[in-house]
Amino acid sequence: MKLMVVEDDRIIATGLEYSLQQEGYEVVLAYSFQEAKKLITNNTFDLCLLDITLPDGNGYEICKEIKKDQDIPVIFLTALEDEVNVVMGLDLGADDYVVKPFRIRELISRIRSVLRRYHKESEENIINIGNVEVHIRENRIYKNKEEIILTSMEYRLLMQLVNHRGQVLTRNQLLEGIWDVSGDFVNDNTLTVYIKRLRTKLGDDLANPTLVKTIRGIGYCIDK
Repeated sequence: MKLMVVEDDRIIATGLEYSLQQEGYEVVLAYSFQEAKKLITNNTFDLCLLDITLPDGNGYEICKEIKKDQDIPVIFLTALEDEVNVVMGLDLGADDYVVKPFRIRELISRIRSVLRRYHKESEENIINIGNVEVHIRENRIYKNKEEIILTSMEYRLLMQLVNHRGQVLTRNQLLEGIWDVSGDFVNDNTLTVYIKRLRTKLGDDLANPTLVKTIRGIGYCIDK
């Protein structure tokens, strides 16, 4: 997922960029209103983090620009003394705000919460991956209109990849997402077996997979 961070303090911005990239997000930085405006015009983002006070404007104006043409979630980064004014941002359509100084884990939790809410509200029941259809509400998978029967582990693995379409997930991220709470042991070797089984059931070419792709040295992904 692609995030825009608008923050004029370059040390804070760089720290945010590093921490968010460690969580698997693609991050684009802007240090001013004008830089942010250009980025909004030329890019599509999944979420925007906006500092309120900028050298040539403010986060409220950026929020207006974002919400004018696109339904993109916005989180304000606000200094404690600005908190009283955050209601203005919420009235403009912002989804949340975090008061500085903040803990990075808190911010990441807020980001995930907002993204989950957006995806739940806009989620399509049917997601197409090539000639495979994922029916979200029914928890069913079809290929060429014929149902594919997956085990619970295979289904969880597929949904991990589907829910992060376009994002490369490391093997560790996948293992954390499919860990069986009932106690079944899932390790790195087991993950390789599940990936192979999933590809076979989806009819993916094991020698040259096009649905569940291997990103060598990093992990796996499903394209948007």
